[in-house]
Amino acid sequence: MAPVRRLVVDVLKPHEPPLVEFTQQLSDIEGIDGVTSSLVELDKEVQNVKLTFEGESIDVAVVEATVETLGGTVHSVDEVACGERVVEDRRTYQD
Repeated sequence: MAPVRRLVVDVLKPHEPPLVEFTQQLSDIEGIDGVTSSLVELDKEVQNVKLTFEGESIDVAVVEATVETLGGTVHSVDEVACGERVVEDRRTYQD
């Protein structure tokens, strides 16, 4: 099966741990070369965060389990790139 190279997920997380620490811990997962986190929405109890993972072989189950260990919940998987290389999404005539 082709390896997952990019994974974008929507996560709901508590304020603790802070976003920087949360992202740093996720970047330590084996097979992850880097993680970008973007705060989408903030309320007084939780944060809605978009996480983008890139790596040579991302284990989606491990990512989801680590997010849960840190107190978060994966709401949706919004993008997945698999194969020998990441193909960037481009606008088409249908868009």
